[in-house]
Amino acid sequence: MNAAVETNNLVKRYGDVTAVDGISLRVARGEIYAFLGLNGAGKTTTIRMLLGMVKPTSGEACVLGTRIRVGERKPWNSVGYLVETADAYPELSVRENLEAMRRLRPGTEPKAVARVIERLGLHAYADRRAGTLSLGNKQRLGLAKALLHDPELLILDEPANGLDPAGIVEVRNLLIELAREQGVTVFMSSHILGEVSRLATRIGIIHKGRLIQELDVDELERNRRRRLVLRTRDTEAARTVLRGVGFAADIAADGAIELKDEAAMERPDQVATRLVQAGQAPTMLNVVEEDLEHYFLRLVGADGAKPR
Repeated sequence: MNAAVETNNLVKRYGDVTAVDGISLRVARGEIYAFLGLNGAGKTTTIRMLLGMVKPTSGEACVLGTRIRVGERKPWNSVGYLVETADAYPELSVRENLEAMRRLRPGTEPKAVARVIERLGLHAYADRRAGTLSLGNKQRLGLAKALLHDPELLILDEPANGLDPAGIVEVRNLLIELAREQGVTVFMSSHILGEVSRLATRIGIIHKGRLIQELDVDELERNRRRRLVLRTRDTEAARTVLRGVGFAADIAADGAIELKDEAAMERPDQVATRLVQAGQAPTMLNVVEEDLEHYFLRLVGADGAKPR
């Protein structure tokens, strides 16, 4: 089996509430799969079922070729995980926390502790009690625990939670390096949508417990809306000129002119030429592409439109 993570019609109900509703997904080995959803969409519940922390109401999950059941021991020697908040023994130092985790991972050599401290930028905090760490450094400690035993698969719930911008970039580069150079598979949830677009090779979008779309980064680029935005000194006159030559020009709420014609976006120079020839030279002209956040909100209907 080539899949690192696979679910088949996975369902979890809590009384009358369906937290996860028939999710079927497949994550190939070596890819970075981002699991996106609004708060309460079912991301963490799905991750807990993948890790055997929660028993599914129905359906099944397989991790590294093993069907997951509550109490299942295999394949956790090859999986690193961080779920919701990074847990630690608050009275122990960072180094002691990692040493305790190492001893719970049979076969993990002692020098792995120093290696992962360096890798996660925790050297300055190695002998500080975990309870005194900032949220961001607690998150680094949680990631260090997940990476301590060189896992084949990382399952991470909001790995950038609490990190400052520099820390987010460090974690991004680390995950890309692990995937590209060591073939580590990463399954991660995140609400930092711009970061996901820089990191993930494939994206799954969950809404109200249902997986409503899966797409790779190339599909995302094709699906994101584009428009040509321009300004002139006389907006109405410029719009009349553009409509006269066949462009569907509209005026946006901010007073700019928007063109969504593919021809306009492919040849903005021709649009500018037409306006100049008509005495309505543009003062600003730019092709604007929908970012991942707006695409996501449009997809789930959180931008005021109905979900697709």
